[in-house]
Amino acid sequence: MQVILIQDVNNLGGANELVTVKDGYGRNYLIPHKFAVEASSSNLKRLAERQKQMAKKEEKLLAEINSVVNVLQESPLKIGAKTGTSGKIFGSVTSVQIARAIREQRGYEIDRRKITILDDVKELGSYKAKIDFGKGHETEVDFEVIAE
Repeated sequence: MQVILIQDVNNLGGANELVTVKDGYGRNYLIPHKFAVEASSSNLKRLAERQKQMAKKEEKLLAEINSVVNVLQESPLKIGAKTGTSGKIFGSVTSVQIARAIREQRGYEIDRRKITILDDVKELGSYKAKIDFGKGHETEVDFEVIAE
């Protein structure tokens, strides 16, 4: 029996996927629990339309991600930190500070959980951070830690 998954099902597939399952599993579990619908001709047409719309949305999102990446890579971000006499900073630079610097200096709101700092930032200088936009789209951003 072929069914179209409405939502992700572990060990079976993701939403909007056409899968083949045993008749009993499809009729007694997937369809009654609203995890799937039967793969009739009308449902297959809806699936094709939904996939076409998702492709357009994905293309638009990819263009937006590319424009954000270009803006972020123009020049290094400047992050101020309090320092001691030896040039070491008090504490360290976190993803929260990088997200705030991106918002203030570039005008984009990026979730701090998507930012990963590649090195330990304990001194003044230049460093790199990785931003993950999801679905395999990521970029590296340079930032510079300066004394406040």
